[in-house]
Amino acid sequence: MLRLVSVLTLGLTLALAAAVPAKAENAATPVPIGLAVAQTSNAALFGLEQMDGAKIAQARHNAAMGANGTKITLIFRDTAGDEAGAVNAFRTLLETDKVVAIVGPTLSQQAFAADPLADQAKTPVVAPSNTAAGIPDIGPFVSRVSAPMSQVAPHSVRQALRLNPAISRVAVLFAHNDAYCASETATFQEAVKNMGLTTVAVKKFQTTDTDFTAQIAAVLEARADLAIISGLAADAGALVRQLRQKGYAGLIVGGNGLNSTNIFPVCGAQCDGILVAQAYSPDAVAANPANQGFVRDFQAAYHKTPGQFSAQAYTAVQVIAEAVARVEKESGKKAGEFELSALRQAVNAALRSGPFLTPLGEIRILPSGEVEQKDVFVSRIAMNPDGRTGSFVLVAE
Repeated sequence: MLRLVSVLTLGLTLALAAAVPAKAENAATPVPIGLAVAQTSNAALFGLEQMDGAKIAQARHNAAMGANGTKITLIFRDTAGDEAGAVNAFRTLLETDKVVAIVGPTLSQQAFAADPLADQAKTPVVAPSNTAAGIPDIGPFVSRVSAPMSQVAPHSVRQALRLNPAISRVAVLFAHNDAYCASETATFQEAVKNMGLTTVAVKKFQTTDTDFTAQIAAVLEARADLAIISGLAADAGALVRQLRQKGYAGLIVGGNGLNSTNIFPVCGAQCDGILVAQAYSPDAVAANPANQGFVRDFQAAYHKTPGQFSAQAYTAVQVIAEAVARVEKESGKKAGEFELSALRQAVNAALRSGPFLTPLGEIRILPSGEVEQKDVFVSRIAMNPDGRTGSFVLVAE
């Protein structure tokens, strides 16, 4: 009897052991997506927001997939704030992590250096915050969900004129060592010219600068009644603070670098009143269920309202995940059944296959890789009495 029991027990144990790997084999392997953004350096003020948004996208997509759907997993690599950091991050994601697609990098300057690596590897890149001219032209595997500043920036200048029709003299300040800032300031200067305003000062600075005495003196001496600033968060925020402290009382229009809640501690109470054109507004939720869900989950996770950099990173992850789902539906195969190179190419094609409903509204990635987005917003920064926290308040155009 004891021998019979032992044989039965051994048989049951072997059967259970055999069943476990069989179940694991049937489970869909998560699709790896690289997130190459700035976790360190002065660009981290943007990159940390991007990480927050991407994590919400992963959680929402995986929850929607249920038990049997193909999930995604994010692999985070730090690009820091320079070209070398982005190149190293991309190389690791492509060659070591074997990702299906990459979201990133944070800065346009980095994209021009790193995106060609992914394009050569025929791996789709979706830019979440690269707004400089020429990004989609890098190659057929490069696209973006961040609307170029040529489409967005002029809205804030028009809003400044609505608030003060007497504006005539404009000072332009920009970080000349950054590709995005150089591209954005050209857009701003063209808008100023087209609106019949006079540019009375154009002053350069660097993203590493902390003292802006010379630039501010030029603004004040030119008696500018509008200042337009294109920089990154740390430098542009410090410039705003010093500009106000030196007595400048006119309107300030900020570029995309001032489009982050992380600038609030940088310029403090002096952030108040800055006008910024945005490709995203957390207030635009009434008719957009995608934004409703994103804002709700973001606030629950981080106890704050999402900004544009979080929303665009969320959108970049979302469209890649939905592209994977489209590939599976059209092919009748799970993503894990594809060779990596074939899946990368199929996802790249699916990204350009039709509209996506995102927190940014309905968007479409054109065959060129450029994003087509209907909605653009202008917000005015309203600082709280503590002088360190605030919000972007939507301004009706």
